[in-house]
Amino acid sequence: MESFGARFARAVDELGPLCVGIDPHSSLLRAWGLSDDAEGVASFCQTTVDALAGRVAVVKPQSAFFERFGSRGVEILESTIRQFRQAGTLVLLDVKRGDIGSTAAAYADAYLNPSRPMYVDAITASPFLGLGSLSPMFDMAAEHGGGVFVLALTSNPEGPAVQHARGIDGRTVAQTIIDEISQLNKGVEPLGSLGLVVGATIGETGHDLSQVNGPFLVPGLGAQGGTPDDLRRIFAGNLGAVLPSSSREVLGAGPDVQSLRDAASRTLDACRDAWGRPGRS
Repeated sequence: MESFGARFARAVDELGPLCVGIDPHSSLLRAWGLSDDAEGVASFCQTTVDALAGRVAVVKPQSAFFERFGSRGVEILESTIRQFRQAGTLVLLDVKRGDIGSTAAAYADAYLNPSRPMYVDAITASPFLGLGSLSPMFDMAAEHGGGVFVLALTSNPEGPAVQHARGIDGRTVAQTIIDEISQLNKGVEPLGSLGLVVGATIGETGHDLSQVNGPFLVPGLGAQGGTPDDLRRIFAGNLGAVLPSSSREVLGAGPDVQSLRDAASRTLDACRDAWGRPGRS
């Protein structure tokens, strides 16, 4: 199968640099006039599929918002993934899994094996048991053309206590993760399939992102305070690999299908304008 990095690069070139988070949390369901239960989530997801499938490069369902409704919620998530992928939209499942040995291998099998019902194009993963603990996920991704986005520099206020801590070689934990992913992606064209999660609101941290040669998932755009200009400052020289992620900024326009499409277009246009990338006619 074609690598995730190649599919990612093509999708962003064709549809633009935007990932829409599919986050059916309680307050958003209520704002849409839906019940906070599995059937409300099912209606919510069908509307997002109708509005956005085939129209944005990537969608990012947050697994937790589905799992809270048990097997029915997981069934809805599987259906949502399937519909977006059938329309040609890349699906990045936000699960932030991290474990060791056979458990890490089972997570890899669950999400990155095409024979499994939850199969997606890419997942998020946590490296804080050591980046090597994610090797089963990296191996499965390489075997089946998948991607893994590893947490590196997150926007939550608790993050720097761990991510900015320094090891015996003087590098921060985050820089060590960045450097190891850079080595794994080295020489891959057009882009490596192992990405990093870097928040849109981290500001100036002094970390070197220039050698990653992989995609950056950048949450926090819009309602969480991140702006396209922030992306231009943080990722100068790497903007072609940046995938801004927006959830509330887009989904807050629902439940009207056309309003959701318009909100996604506005968000995408703002990103393109920030780094001088024209839209397609």
